[in-house]
Amino acid sequence: MAKTAIVYWSGTGNTEEMAKAIQRGTRKAGAEAPLFAVDSFGADEIKDYDGFFFGCPAMGDEVLEEGTFEPFFASIESKLKGVPVVLFGSYGWGGGAWMKSWEERTKADGAKLFRDGLVVENGPTDADAAACEELGASFVKSLE
Repeated sequence: MAKTAIVYWSGTGNTEEMAKAIQRGTRKAGAEAPLFAVDSFGADEIKDYDGFFFGCPAMGDEVLEEGTFEPFFASIESKLKGVPVVLFGSYGWGGGAWMKSWEERTKADGAKLFRDGLVVENGPTDADAAACEELGASFVKSLE
C-alpha cells in the first residue's frame, strides 16, 4: 500500500476536523496516513511518502495562511512534480476562491492533482465529514 501523509494548518479547528475525517477514510480503506500539523513536517520528508493530502483554510483575501503554511508549501513546490496530491480546506467567506488558485498553482508545480480540492464552508457538517472520509479512502485506493 502506498504511504501517504496528511499535512495541514488549522486556525479554528475546522481544517483539522477535515484532516481527521480524511484520516478515518484512509483507515477504512486499510491504509494509515499520519496527521502532521504543518510546523511538524519538514520539506525533506516529502521523499518519504508516495502521496499527500494538504489542508489549509482560506485566510485574509482568499490566500493560504501566510505565517506557516505558505512558506512551507513554497519550500516543497519543486518536489511535487509527479506526486499525487489532494488539497482541502475550509473558508468562512469568499466562496472558496483560494482553492481554485491553489489548484492551479499545484498543477503548475507538476503535481498529480487527484481531483478538485475539497472545500467546506465553516466547520464540517456530518455530510462534509462523510465527503472527507470518502476522499481519504478513494485517494489511497487510487494509489494501489
